[in-house]
Amino acid sequence: MSLKSLALIENWPVPTAAAGVVRADGTVLGLSGPVGQRFPLASVTKPLAAYAVLVAYEEGAIELDEPAGPAGATVRHLLAHTSGLAFDDERVMFGPGERRLYSNTGFEQLGDHVAKATEIPFPEYLRQAVLEPLGMTSTTLSGSPAKDAVSTVEDLLRFAAEVQQPRLLDPRTVAEAMSVQYPGTKGVLPGYGHQNPNDWGLGFEIRDGKSPHWTGASSSPRTFGHFGQSGTFLWIDPDAGVACVALTDRAFGDWAIEAWPGFTDAVLAEAA
Repeated sequence: MSLKSLALIENWPVPTAAAGVVRADGTVLGLSGPVGQRFPLASVTKPLAAYAVLVAYEEGAIELDEPAGPAGATVRHLLAHTSGLAFDDERVMFGPGERRLYSNTGFEQLGDHVAKATEIPFPEYLRQAVLEPLGMTSTTLSGSPAKDAVSTVEDLLRFAAEVQQPRLLDPRTVAEAMSVQYPGTKGVLPGYGHQNPNDWGLGFEIRDGKSPHWTGASSSPRTFGHFGQSGTFLWIDPDAGVACVALTDRAFGDWAIEAWPGFTDAVLAEAA
């Protein structure tokens, strides 16, 4: 079975696009475009970084509720974008847990926290904890754990299969990661404006009832994942039992807001 709906990426107004869909058991339902080409992930880096943080937690190097980041905040606050840190600098805008303030700085402080606890630089820890065990040989992180990974559709499908049917983590830890942290917290979803509530898990954004949203109208409320400003996304729909990755080389903008939801609905309809 090869999903015809994936060919819709050929109509996107981008120089290059690649996409793929994978089931929980690792069965690839379809591929389109140069799936072995490396693309900058931008914020799709965050789920990879979060997974490495959760490995560090399961290894006993850190605890989710230990202090990290600004005063009063924890590892959990940083993962869930509720530490109060500003988007891209170290100003503290709110008290921990008060608002969902999306923060690259928070993920950079997470990386520093894990590096200090494990005595391994975070990019190397990510490689050892996640990338190498999953065979993600084309994925690298050089710089910020918030935004500086480069990867391929093929590699991210391996990751998406892992998240659906975990081997590196206890399934209960992954269930926690895709569960709403600090329910009822409002905030801005970048590119889509104020959301109340703006639900988030541990490093993964949760769709729930958000509108507008970058996933599809038929995406289940339990759908979780991330998109990136480099024109990239990864979503996992547990109710449909599939995950989808799309990578492009055009920055996120109106074209993506227009193209992505219909594409997702077409993929879900065909995968069903």
